[in-house]
Formats: sequence, structure tokens, C-alpha cells
Amino acid sequence: MQQEAKNTNSRRSVLLGLGAAVAGATVVSARSVNAQTGSSGFQPARHQVDAWFDEIPGEHRVFIDTATANGGAEGILYAGNLWNARRTAYAGESADFAMVLCFRHLSTPFAFNDAIWEKYGQVFNALMQMPDPNTGVAPTFNLMRSAEYGLRLPNLGTTLDQVIDLGVQIAICDAATQFVSNQIAQATGGSLEIIYGELKNNAISGRFVSAGVMALTRAQEYGYSVLIAG
Repeated sequence: MQQEAKNTNSRRSVLLGLGAAVAGATVVSARSVNAQTGSSGFQPARHQVDAWFDEIPGEHRVFIDTATANGGAEGILYAGNLWNARRTAYAGESADFAMVLCFRHLSTPFAFNDAIWEKYGQVFNALMQMPDPNTGVAPTFNLMRSAEYGLRLPNLGTTLDQVIDLGVQIAICDAATQFVSNQIAQATGGSLEIIYGELKNNAISGRFVSAGVMALTRAQEYGYSVLIAG
């Protein structure tokens, strides 16, 4: 009986040892795979509303984030600088940028055309604090569409139209557009709903996103490098 008990205990010890070894081997194997792939195993979910990030052609992906008046102007400058660097330092190679310039928060008014600026420039300037350098008062057109100011504005003469012509995609924060609409409605006594529709109908060539901050995070999940302007 004693011998049988010893044999049983021995078998249990062997089985427990094998179990620990197998468990340990599994953990080590998973860690090894993750280390080799440089991944934790996490894969972000994909949503149809974000599919456009993959539809922009290019071998390099850049998302330029802007949230202030200065940042919006600098973001336009940076977009132009990236394209110029591609032409010079990379000898004009065919690898194009998938480049997105995002206007959100207080840079959002730059996403609207001159007609909207002529009508609501006073409100925009109150939010952005970027008057017309020639007059010192609220602009009556989108300053980012003019090259005449040169060094007097942070875009240094690079215009919004120029970078759009180069293929830069514009992302416009819808949440900020609603906020700006509300500010205009309060200042003018107008209808929030009508003003919001007016802004959306007078946006420059671009794409409205639910929130600029959301587009920023989603872009990174689609492999975009992020450049913060401002």
C-alpha cells in the first residue's frame, strides 16, 4: 500500500511538472511572437466612416493637426514644406503623400470660403484673434487664400488653395462647426440651424469628420504619422 501511494504521488508530481512546463512554454511562446512582430496583438476595429483614410493614394501618410489660428496657418505652411522636401531631397520620386490637413477647434473657420468670411468675419476674428494685417480689423475674406501677406502671417505666403491643388485632403471638424455656428447665432440673433447649414454649404474642398480629435486618433490607427501645428 505504501509503495502504491508513493507511485501515485510520483505520477502526480510528474503531471504537475509537465503542466507547469507546458503553461510556461505557452507564455514564453506568446511573448516571443509579440516581441518578434513588435505587436501586443491589438488590432483596432475598422469602421466604414473611416474607410477614406485608406482610399487616399500614397506611399507615405501624414496627418497635420491644427487647433488654433496660428496652428491652422502653420499647418498650411507645413503641408507645402513637406511637398517641397519631397521634390528636392527625394529627387521628385513618384512616392506621393497621403496627406490630411485637419482644421478643428479654433482653426475651423479657415475651412470656409470668402463669402462666409465676408459675412461672419467679425465673429471669426473674435474667436481666432487674427486680424487682417493690412487693416488691423476683422478680415472680410479667408486670409489663408491670399499670398500677399508673406511673412506677416504664419503661413508665410503658402495658400490653402495651393496645398489643395497639390492633393492635400482637408478634414473639417463638424463638432467645431456646430460650436462656431452657435457663436454666430448668439452674436447675430440668427437661427443656429440655418447658420450651421450655411457653413457646411460654403466649406472649401474638404471632408467633414464627426470630430477632429476623433479623426486624429483614427488616422494613427491607419498608419498616418502625426504632425502637430501651432
